[in-house]
Amino acid sequence: MRVTILGKSPSWQDAGGACSGYLVESEGFRLLVDCGNGVFAKLRRFVHYTDVDAVVVSHLHADHFLDLVPFSYALTYGPHVATGAVHPVLNAPPGARDCFRRVVGAWGGEDLIEAAFDLREYDPAEVLHAGPLTVRFQPVPHFTATHAIDVAGGRARFTFGADGAPSEALSGFASGTDLLLVEATLPEPEADGPRGHMTAAEAGEQGRRAGARRLVLTHLSDELDAVHAEEEAERAFGGPVEIAREGAIYEL
Repeated sequence: MRVTILGKSPSWQDAGGACSGYLVESEGFRLLVDCGNGVFAKLRRFVHYTDVDAVVVSHLHADHFLDLVPFSYALTYGPHVATGAVHPVLNAPPGARDCFRRVVGAWGGEDLIEAAFDLREYDPAEVLHAGPLTVRFQPVPHFTATHAIDVAGGRARFTFGADGAPSEALSGFASGTDLLLVEATLPEPEADGPRGHMTAAEAGEQGRRAGARRLVLTHLSDELDAVHAEEEAERAFGGPVEIAREGAIYEL
């Protein structure tokens, strides 16, 4: 299994960067995990968009799905259409169809996304089978219904924590994973109200509890001190930690 970081920014993009997006490849099958703003252009550096077999979305915040819009336009109007339409499977959370229609319907045909993709709203309790990959979900505490995503293929496992506050559910779900991507959005925990994100130290603790073989911090801004974040996470994790970098490739 190969995992490529396409975008790692939080809800505002790094300079020249992209929000959440990760390409998973196994046995010739290509799965895109999240498709936030800026991701579609980054995707095209690595594969042709018509070669993406399936997409899975962790939750319905714009920085995790907004580039489904340009992706849909490409699938609808790109040069390939002359020789045959392509409709990748789009696995999205419950309520996605209505959400996408509200977003796209603000300026045009509200069925743009569902016409371009084979849209399926998943049940977080179910297990999806995408080509050679097995995909599982785990609800995590965020400001809207959000799901960590575990992708297994052969003997390899990749777990994406999505967005969320620290949770025992996530560390249990990711137990023993080969590669754990955990968000580290915050320099300090939220002072007031419900929590929806983590600090680097909290991300490191999640990795330690999960017993992850490799821990990578994601969903953090280039405005934060990456060296400090890495050190804080390593102290909690008890081993080396990496900061997600666009274009980085992990062979599992």
